[in-house]
Amino acid sequence: MTTTAKLKLLTVKETGDRIKRPFSALEPTKMKIVRDVLCWMMIVFVPASLMAADSGVGMVRPYGAAWLNGAAVEQSSAIFPGDLVQTSSSSALKIRSSGSSVTVLSDSLVKFEGGAVSVEHGGVKLATSKSMFARAGSVTATPASSAWTEFELTDVDGTVQIVAIKGDLQISDGSQTTTLSQGQQATQQDSDETQTKKDQSGTVPKEEKKKKKKISAVYIVVAAEAAAATGGAIALALASESAPPPISSITP
Repeated sequence: MTTTAKLKLLTVKETGDRIKRPFSALEPTKMKIVRDVLCWMMIVFVPASLMAADSGVGMVRPYGAAWLNGAAVEQSSAIFPGDLVQTSSSSALKIRSSGSSVTVLSDSLVKFEGGAVSVEHGGVKLATSKSMFARAGSVTATPASSAWTEFELTDVDGTVQIVAIKGDLQISDGSQTTTLSQGQQATQQDSDETQTKKDQSGTVPKEEKKKKKKISAVYIVVAAEAAAATGGAIALALASESAPPPISSITP
């Protein structure tokens, strides 16, 4: 009886060893592969699903030297509401979100707000089917309908210029709203204070120019670069806007 019990005990122990060994061998190999696959699936599919749900998340792609929240960005990256992007005098940058595309022109500082962009300095070209709008100071340019609309807004030294490329726009200065028809352009001041100072002196005061320059220098001071690169960077950024981008998933 004693011999039989020992044999059974040994059999159970050996069986346990056989069960444990395969799983311990899998840990550094197959389990690592599974984790890697799951990580890549999250990287690929999560940003697209967030943008498809109109969460305000977008993708940003630089064409030349550009910065995202003060850090150099060299390849496609996610951008969230509240993020700031900046371009140099010879670069451009494209932001894509659900149903909209924004090209940040050279020498610009722009805040991404999900369903809108705020131009601190410089300019943007915007194409949207989601009524995405752009603002500069107290001036706001909004598509007049949900149809595909393209327009350009620039703010230089307090002077805002808006061009309605495709579709009509609603232009508001905070006190009144006017319609800007397709093919037309309008010029306004980005604030009543700027307009008053300009009316008194005939030019934008130096204090206002310094203020704009300080805003542009908050994140990075851009070194002088070759002017010949400007046309190439902007042309490359604008090339993909010849046809409306898909409204579903976002491709950088």
